[in-house]
Amino acid sequence: MKNSIYTYLIFGATGRTGRHFVSTALHEGHKVIALVRNPDKVETKSTNLKLIKGSIIDYPGIDELMSGVDFVICMLGDAELQKSENVNAIFIEKLIPAMRRKGVKRLLYQAGGFTRPYKQNLTLMFWLLKQTLVRFAGLLGQHRDNEAVIKYLVENAADIEWMVHRAGIAGDGSSKGTLKRSKTKFSIATFADCAKYNYDLVKDHSAIHSCDLSYYVK
Repeated sequence: MKNSIYTYLIFGATGRTGRHFVSTALHEGHKVIALVRNPDKVETKSTNLKLIKGSIIDYPGIDELMSGVDFVICMLGDAELQKSENVNAIFIEKLIPAMRRKGVKRLLYQAGGFTRPYKQNLTLMFWLLKQTLVRFAGLLGQHRDNEAVIKYLVENAADIEWMVHRAGIAGDGSSKGTLKRSKTKFSIATFADCAKYNYDLVKDHSAIHSCDLSYYVK
């Protein structure tokens, strides 16, 4: 997949990781289509960037967004909405059939490090942190939603080349290094480093149907 120009359809382009992903893809010469609630929040300008105003909650033309798309990237999160509803899972259940209808195969979904993989338990340390720090931060709903997404992908989307990045993100500082995929190792990363990792991961055939963590290579 090297030395080719691709089109990325991004959901979550105005988020803290999404902004960096958009910049990276454009810098590498690719095309980006982004569904955003407020296009004015996107500071990056490029002839290769197409912004479409709308929300994943009620956008009616998902099929039309897929035209010419190579990769679909979901870096979504609304902690307040997710306290009461699995908004991402509801959207993914609409997205996957649209991908099938339009022949788009590859999907990257960014979850969190405290999201449980399908039918697996977190380590004791992760579980304790989830029940304390994550609960205190009001983010349990996000992880519940992420877990519903993963369950749907595993049980209903075997024909789609999906991959889930269970990311650990702490801040928007300068790069701390290069992230690598792992089932057990975990690092707290910057938004920029997670975006670069996602950008590389979605092109990695060996990552298909994975639900892994990421850590900094020393």
